[in-house]
Amino acid sequence: MVPGFRFQLFYVLVVLKLDTREILHVNVTEHPTAEWTAQQLVEAFPGDKETPRFLIRDRDGIYGETFQRTLEAVGIEQVVTGPRMPRMNAYVERVIGTLRRECTDHIIPLGDRHLLQTLREYVAYYNEARPHESLQGNSPLPRRVDAADRDIVATPVLGGLHHTYRQAA
Repeated sequence: MVPGFRFQLFYVLVVLKLDTREILHVNVTEHPTAEWTAQQLVEAFPGDKETPRFLIRDRDGIYGETFQRTLEAVGIEQVVTGPRMPRMNAYVERVIGTLRRECTDHIIPLGDRHLLQTLREYVAYYNEARPHESLQGNSPLPRRVDAADRDIVATPVLGGLHHTYRQAA
């Protein structure tokens, strides 16, 4: 949950690919429903994208009958974590903490569109430029590293909250 400018609460749904730590999908709503959550699953895995075999999820009531029918239709088997066991879904818990510490704790969203735009910009940075220790310092979408001796150019992300770095031409 992310508090907004007018004291409303926004709910964020994140879909993470475990092996590469790539965030595949992110979306925001003020009023999460099972139908909305099922629609996010369809958007995360359209027909042209590789559909995973399993989806690990917690025991939230948002994953109702509609969501479960959508999972079956898409051909994904669900793995439900145990009650009060966040370590069973540790990778996503870690990503949620990272999103909070590195993004949403530093902004006050004016609305759901503002929060979604900010999260999408952060997700692009996270997937393409942010180094991950578990990936040997690379990003989820591997980047090329040059060993040439050239100047480094910093490009601000999220208004300077983070930066991407590349070698000058």
